[in-house]
Amino acid sequence: MTAAAHPRVIAHRGNSAVAPENTVPAFVSAALAGADMIEIDVQVAGDGAGVVIHDDTVERTTDGSGLVADLDVDEVAHLDAGSWFEPAYAGTGVPLLGDVLDVLRRHPALELLLELKGTWPTEPARDLLGTLDGLTDRVVVQSASVETMALVRDLAPDVRRGLLIGRYDPGVLDVCEELGVMACNPHGRLLLEHPDLVETLHRRDIQLMVWTLNEAEHWAAAAAAGVDGIITDRPDRLLGWLDARQPGPSA
Repeated sequence: MTAAAHPRVIAHRGNSAVAPENTVPAFVSAALAGADMIEIDVQVAGDGAGVVIHDDTVERTTDGSGLVADLDVDEVAHLDAGSWFEPAYAGTGVPLLGDVLDVLRRHPALELLLELKGTWPTEPARDLLGTLDGLTDRVVVQSASVETMALVRDLAPDVRRGLLIGRYDPGVLDVCEELGVMACNPHGRLLLEHPDLVETLHRRDIQLMVWTLNEAEHWAAAAAAGVDGIITDRPDRLLGWLDARQPGPSA
């Protein structure tokens, strides 16, 4: 596989440095900034609906309390997911996946890196994957759970898949092959611990989107290593940094 001319810019939970993470304003901000993809997290609510929130509980990013798994979608929909970030975002809701897909439809150049948190039951996964019809060529579904990714493979073999990894050993390559993933997405420190990781994955025709890098020195190291994408909380700054590295017009 030939690496891209420069890494794709992937907005971590949207443009989460300027708007509350995993909310529609953060996603729209990322799209308007020119990000190639937005990365989101989806948890299973108590009634089986998929809701866009990172944590198992709602305390950190909403005005509510309790486990996501103990709340139904209507209860989650009434939470304020913006005030914690800035008063100007008071009343911002927790999105459903459909809200995110609406953003994709309004911004045709934008793609989605959709992380399923934890181990998903079959029916909620089937329902969620069914909503992707018409957009599957713009979505990559990823998870750190091998069981969840195997379920996605079995339920929707045509959906592009990625495996998140926080550590690396050679057995990961066999897991990637078994799951049929197109991407293996590591924590940034793994690029330092395993400098040949990009080349190893590319030889298997597997892309690599590294997370979560927010500083120019880390972007430079990742770009030099040949990664296919950089997941960042600062997509606008990363875009500016990449633009500044482009050769200027000759005199």
